[in-house]
Amino acid sequence: MLPPAAAFLPEITFQTSRSSGPGGQNVNKVESRVELRWHLLDSQVLSEAQKQLILEKLAGQLTTEGLLLITAQDERSQLRNKEIALARFHELLLRSLRRPKPRKATKPSKSAVRKRLEGKKIHSDKKANRRRLE
Repeated sequence: MLPPAAAFLPEITFQTSRSSGPGGQNVNKVESRVELRWHLLDSQVLSEAQKQLILEKLAGQLTTEGLLLITAQDERSQLRNKEIALARFHELLLRSLRRPKPRKATKPSKSAVRKRLEGKKIHSDKKANRRRLE
């Protein structure tokens, strides 16, 4: 089970910069873009098994040092972008720790196999009737 996003706050650092999103002249003055940085391997909140699972699932999104970067620049407000980045972070961790449901092997029914073979027979007869007779 994953702890709430607030448990990760001491391990997360935020960096702000100027956003390229909406805001008009405000964009040139205010740093509303938020970048969330979290070091997976240094985390005290997660167990080693959870860290390993996240490392496997998020391998493409982590830097070589094991740093996860999430940016948000959707809103004009820096505070709202910070909340969005935290929500994305928590959702990403939840998805990476979710184990897929095991697949149950199934077999086609006898009637389904019979219907498929009948369809193939009809199709082959149709093609055979098109052949030129000599």
